[in-house]
Amino acid sequence: MRFQEPPSHENQTTSVMSKLYQSSHRTVQQKFNTLELADQIEAAVVREELSDDHSQFISSQTMFFLSTIDESSRPTVSYKGGAAGFVRILNATQVMFPSYDGNGMFYSMGNILANPEIGMLFVDFETPNRLRIQGKAELVSEGPLLDSYPGANLVVKIALSQVWINCSRYVHKMTLSESSPYVPDSSGNAPIALWKRIEGLDHFLGERDKQLIQEAGYITQEEYEKKLSAGETS
Repeated sequence: MRFQEPPSHENQTTSVMSKLYQSSHRTVQQKFNTLELADQIEAAVVREELSDDHSQFISSQTMFFLSTIDESSRPTVSYKGGAAGFVRILNATQVMFPSYDGNGMFYSMGNILANPEIGMLFVDFETPNRLRIQGKAELVSEGPLLDSYPGANLVVKIALSQVWINCSRYVHKMTLSESSPYVPDSSGNAPIALWKRIEGLDHFLGERDKQLIQEAGYITQEEYEKKLSAGETS
């Protein structure tokens, strides 16, 4: 992080050109007298390409939060998890991650089809540290990229517009106790999701899921809710 000499502002409504901030950001910055500070932060940390430190940090993470926007301009945030390195660096301006089996809503994936602009927030709760990415995403439904993620149904490829490290002041320090047992193995195999075992849902599932349910057994809605409340995954 390297700060620059303060820009010469004629008054508080004047600011240097920015690729990150828009007029709404400037309005709030002006209200709290942080125009120059905001410009300094952008100049010091916001980049359009990944550095080696950025890449190493991303490759070490097992989760991130994904923000997307639907056709009605409504935002949502989803948690995405996997084994360390599940978000891969393609080059200095592109990353990708897999979309594994979910609940059939494909909510984030559908949003990306409507609006490719996304945000990614990586949080290391053990260090702690934070990194943000903004960019445009596209869905990859076949080919070598998808084949490289056994068990994935789609791959999301992102062209970066901005990447930057965030202050970790308010990140609570926590330790990972265990990884999710549902992350697909090297062959793409994973246990059947607990909620799919609820009695009656098998009518809406595919043949492979039905076979896995026969092996794992059914549970009632009440049993599922108790396990969910207790944080039990299986």
